[in-house]
Amino acid sequence: MRRSPYEEGMRWLEQAVEDLRWARDLTDRGGYHIACFLAQQVGEKALKAFLYAQGEEIVLGHSVERLCHQAADWEPEFGKMVKRWAILDGYYVPTRYPNSIPDSIPARVYTEDAAQGAVGLASEIVTFVRELLSEEKGTL
Repeated sequence: MRRSPYEEGMRWLEQAVEDLRWARDLTDRGGYHIACFLAQQVGEKALKAFLYAQGEEIVLGHSVERLCHQAADWEPEFGKMVKRWAILDGYYVPTRYPNSIPDSIPARVYTEDAAQGAVGLASEIVTFVRELLSEEKGTL
């Protein structure tokens, strides 16, 4: 049996919440570069959760900025947050690959402050999407 759009969105949001838990744990334990990458993934999954819940069947790409613009077609408030949340896109590649950081590696470059900031942004996205989907559930 096929899931409803809302159910599919909630499935994606549940994974984003779980990943957020681990991003926080990595930040606490010093895995700053991986926490930053995972924060980007959390933001991506939460935005995809919203889009799937709106009935979109195929949501491609990894850019928080692009997904935010796409979500703004459904809810204009996303448009106000694009510049703030798009910072997470900067953690998609360089947090994982040594060739993206001259003369160093991600594990030495990313700091606790960077991880806390990234996780904070990811948490904002999850909270925003959760609230929107909770309101939708109330209207269904």
